[in-house]
Amino acid sequence: MLPDTLSDVAIERMTAEDRSAVRAIYLEGIANGNATFETAAPDWEKWDAGHLQACRFVARVRGEVVGWAALSPVSARKVYAGVTEVSVYVAEHARGKKVGSRLLAELIVASEREGIWTLNAGIFPENTASIELHKRHGFRVVGTRERIGCVNGRWRDVTLMERRSQVVGSS
Repeated sequence: MLPDTLSDVAIERMTAEDRSAVRAIYLEGIANGNATFETAAPDWEKWDAGHLQACRFVARVRGEVVGWAALSPVSARKVYAGVTEVSVYVAEHARGKKVGSRLLAELIVASEREGIWTLNAGIFPENTASIELHKRHGFRVVGTRERIGCVNGRWRDVTLMERRSQVVGSS
C-alpha cells in the first residue's frame, strides 16, 4: 500500500540495478495502450544508450521503484544538443499519488543543470492525466500530429508539448 502523502516518496538517480523495475513499469505502460507506440521493451543496453546519463531518475517508496523519468536526445546534431524528449512512467498502483509530478520536477531541474533548453513530450491525446501533468510543469501544447503512427492496427494521434527553460538560453 502506498502512502497518500509525498513524504515517503524518494526521488533518486536511476542505476543499472533499477533496470528490471524500470522495464516492468515500462511494460505496464505498453500494456495500457496509451503510453507509447512501442509494443515491446528494449533490452537494457539499447535503453541505456538512448537516454542521457545525467537525466534519469526513479521514484521509490520504502525501497520499491514505483516510477521513473528520463530524457532522450532528439538529434545527434550539435544545434539540437539542448533539446530532449521526456519520458515519465508510473507504476499502475502508484498513479494518482503525485509520483509523476515529483519525477518531472526533478527531471526539469536536472535538465537545466545540464544546459538543456527545451523539453519535448509526445503524448497520446487520450492520456489526459499525462497532458495535465506536463501542463502543471510549464509545458504547452504546440500541436497535434494526426495519424502519425499505427500500433496494433490503430492509427494514433500525438499531442506535442514543449517546455522552454527560463534559465538556459534566456539571455
